[in-house]
Amino acid sequence: MPDALPGRRVDRCRPGEGSLMPAPAAVSEKLTRALERAWEVRGGFPCVLAVDRPRDTVPVSVTGTACALNCAHCGGHYLKNMRGPGDVPVPGAPSYLVSGGCDGGGKVPLHRNLDLLARLRATGARLNLHTGLVAEEEARLLAPYGAVASLDWAVHAPTVREVTGLEAGPEDYLRTYRALARNLPVVPHICVGLRGGSIQGEWEAIEALVELGPAAVVFLVFMPTPGTRYENCAPPDPEAVAVLLAYARTRLPGAEIALGCMRPRGAYRQRLDPLAVAAGVNRIVMPAPSARREAVARGLSLVETRECCALGTVAPPTPGTGTSDGPAQPGRRGRVAG
Repeated sequence: MPDALPGRRVDRCRPGEGSLMPAPAAVSEKLTRALERAWEVRGGFPCVLAVDRPRDTVPVSVTGTACALNCAHCGGHYLKNMRGPGDVPVPGAPSYLVSGGCDGGGKVPLHRNLDLLARLRATGARLNLHTGLVAEEEARLLAPYGAVASLDWAVHAPTVREVTGLEAGPEDYLRTYRALARNLPVVPHICVGLRGGSIQGEWEAIEALVELGPAAVVFLVFMPTPGTRYENCAPPDPEAVAVLLAYARTRLPGAEIALGCMRPRGAYRQRLDPLAVAAGVNRIVMPAPSARREAVARGLSLVETRECCALGTVAPPTPGTGTSDGPAQPGRRGRVAG
């Protein structure tokens, strides 16, 4: 289990009766049982929920807006919000998410942009490298520059084929994970409902990680994105996502689990996020107010960070000057907050 964060208590968090979740009649029996088991496992961690607001991590695409795959859930849409190689470094930026479009083999060509990586590292910034499928030699080339590697973890071949067009299976992702893990910290990312909102293969993705023993896992949730092949698909049911998160918590008891930034907003997030707290996640990117209330009700202190969640898993957030002994107080920014 991870060491306690600075200034944090390590005593047991409150049991489920402190929860603000709806009465069991409003929550399925399957979910209730899953959350109870997961919360017991979560008791082995410090009573802290990291709240990530990644404003200080600058996203960079090494390919600009170009991507050879045109995946069904993305279609290159999210590359448009990233800076190009000529737009960095940004003065004072403490970290970068370095990503880009994939080539025809599912690889982000970071290894062809080592000069850019060196330029960013020379500023003292930490780099989160979104690699795609890479070989051992490419992982070795990236190792001097990356604080962490983020790897999309989709081991269900039919899903990979439909979403990306790649003929890639579990062995390709396992090979990439092992190559990266021999060279730098690697955080697998599982997108729940990747296949047009349908949960297919996510259970197997978790099971594949049990043997590998990752230190951290990030969960994302499919978002229907305009202009993509999946634009008219609905995201998975929040309760189904919560059951999966609870399963991950029990199957990966030593891993730090994060609910990442890519998930639907609005009412969906208001419903999912407190369920994620109850399922025992360790950190949430920009949680809904309902999740903050649920965390405090369960005896968790909230620690805010300003970088992406994957970077937070390799360097625990440093709390500010607020209260460190109990549940955080609402309305404080830039410190322990509620």
